[in-house]
Amino acid sequence: MTVSQNIFENLRLELRRGCLTLAVLVQLRREHYGYTLRKDLAANGLDIDESTLYPLLRRLETQGLLVSEWREEEKRNKRFYRLSSDGEVMLDQLLHEWQAINESINRILETR
Repeated sequence: MTVSQNIFENLRLELRRGCLTLAVLVQLRREHYGYTLRKDLAANGLDIDESTLYPLLRRLETQGLLVSEWREEEKRNKRFYRLSSDGEVMLDQLLHEWQAINESINRILETR
């Protein structure tokens, strides 16, 4: 891998990390358990590894943005996640920020 490929990969991962957090919060406006959350994200073009998803879910829950509960479904215990009320407020704020950033970048691109 060349130096420019390394730099691109690092920057791509940094950009993707923030986008995945936002996408997870958006998806968790409706309750999911990990597997269905991964499937829904992948169906929308955002593949995420379990080794990335579950630590992200734990961090968001620790921050008070998600709530979870264990339930038995199909004879298996599954942990279901959804936004907390603080998570809903945070999602609104983040979406507003994301839209403002997108608009700014689009304006910058149009002036090229």
